Amino acid sequence: MRLRNRPWAAPELAGCSYYVSDFGRYRGRWREAFGNDNTIWLEIGCGKGLYLSGMAPSHPEINFIGADIKSLMLAYARRNLESAFEEAGKPVDNVILLSMDAERILSSFSEDDQVGKIILNFSNPWPKPPHHKRRLTHTRQLENYKSFLRKGGTVEFKTDNDGLYRDSLEYFAEAGYSIDEECFDYYASHGIDPAIITEHEEKFMDMGLPIHYIRAVL
Repeated sequence: MRLRNRPWAAPELAGCSYYVSDFGRYRGRWREAFGNDNTIWLEIGCGKGLYLSGMAPSHPEINFIGADIKSLMLAYARRNLESAFEEAGKPVDNVILLSMDAERILSSFSEDDQVGKIILNFSNPWPKPPHHKRRLTHTRQLENYKSFLRKGGTVEFKTDNDGLYRDSLEYFAEAGYSIDEECFDYYASHGIDPAIITEHEEKFMDMGLPIHYIRAVL
C-alpha cells in the first residue's frame, strides 16, 4: 500500500531523541546506545509501533529496537510510543526507532550485540516464488539472524498468510532452529491482549482470518 507523505513526519523524527537514521551507527554497540546491559528485543518491520507501544512501557527491563524501512511508519511509531509512555507517566527510555532495510541487516547488527529476541509481525509474504528470498523468515535471512541472535534466543513470528506460515516452518528447520511452539490459529489457544494487537492483526481478526504463530529457538 502506497503511503501519502505527511509534512509533519520528517520534523518529528528529526526531533526524536531515540530515532536513529544512520543504520550502521551502533553496529556492535547497541548496549552502549541504551546505556545499560539489559536484553535487547528487535522488531523488524515495526510499522506504526503498536507492538512496541504495548510492550515497552511495562517492560523497563528490556531494551526494544523497532526497525522499519519506511520513515513515515517510524514517525507514526514515535507518536504511538509518546502516547503510551505518557499514559504510563514516564519518558520513553527503553526504545530506539531505527531506519533500516532488512536486506542490509548485517550492516546494523553484529555478533557483539547478542539480541535476545527477534519479532516479526505480519511481514510481507512475498507470494511469488522469485521473491521468496526477500521473506523475513526465509532461510537466507534466518542465517543472517544467527550472526547476532544469542544462543537460546528466539524468533517470534505472526502472519495471516497460510503459505508463508507453512513455508516458514520449513525455513526454520533448514536453518537449524528448533520450533518451540507453532499454532495455525493462535488465538484459539491463547488469550487476546489488546495492548499488543497490531493494526494488521486487528484487521485480519475482524475478517475472521486465523492468526498463525511460530516461536523458534536458536
